[in-house]
Amino acid sequence: IDKAKDNVLSENLAVLRSTLDKFYADKGQYPRSLEELVEKKYLRAVPVDPVTGSALTWITVPSRDSDTEGIVDVKSGAPGRTHDGRNYEAL
Repeated sequence: IDKAKDNVLSENLAVLRSTLDKFYADKGQYPRSLEELVEKKYLRAVPVDPVTGSALTWITVPSRDSDTEGIVDVKSGAPGRTHDGRNYEAL
């Protein structure tokens, strides 16, 4: 079960990151929140982190570039490690 959750987590992170890139390519800026991706119809809903069981535990990474605002990356907010020993926050 833990391995399956890790696989779903990796897929959800890939979808979120790809969606952030598509949003930027279309709008020339990154979204200010994950909910904006839903509002602008890039996602039907913010995916659930399968480890925490919540769509509210994602850690958003803001741009460090002063010319670019918004969320440039997302990480899991789950504590602990994957089944193969990596920290969830490092995925």
